[in-house]
Amino acid sequence: MNIIYYRNETLEAIARKVIHQYDPSLLETPAPIPIESILERAYGLKLDIQHIRGNGRILGQIVFEKSMVPVYERESGEGYKLIPMEAGMVIIDASLTKRGRYGRYRFTLAHELSHNIIHKDYFISRGGTAAMTNAFEYSEVEKTVERQANRMASYLLMPKDTIEKAFHDVLRTQGNIIASLSERFHVSKEAMDYRLNEMGLLTKR
Repeated sequence: MNIIYYRNETLEAIARKVIHQYDPSLLETPAPIPIESILERAYGLKLDIQHIRGNGRILGQIVFEKSMVPVYERESGEGYKLIPMEAGMVIIDASLTKRGRYGRYRFTLAHELSHNIIHKDYFISRGGTAAMTNAFEYSEVEKTVERQANRMASYLLMPKDTIEKAFHDVLRTQGNIIASLSERFHVSKEAMDYRLNEMGLLTKR
């Protein structure tokens, strides 16, 4: 199956619909989006924490079809082993549970949820799993798929309307905009900086 080339506006509209169906108030009051709850309660996905790879290259993975998935046994030193995973399992690398990586953890959840929403049929046709990695050896199609998931993850965690409201609140208090907003929405500073620039807010100060 070929991928669908979504426009950014379409991805943002899909993300807004996901949030609205879960809790419309989340689009009105600036607050962290409960992405873990949306993933589990609204979409019936399950979470598992594993050392996915020994080198930390894969940060998250979603299983679309029942399969045996390789994970790294770091504590025992036994190397890789295959474990059975049911369809609908989201695997998060254990490195993201460390102190200071909560924003990245949440972004990875949103990334995998985005794959589930917009790429499920595509990945089932290719073998049943999707992985979020730090690698760059993607094909052009894979790069497009990952960019789409990253965009939608950003839109899920940082809805346009509430970001704008919170941005102007911080402006009035003369606070550190990126630090304040990343803390308020529970995302990394890098993710917030990218979102604010994308929205053109940082150029309006």
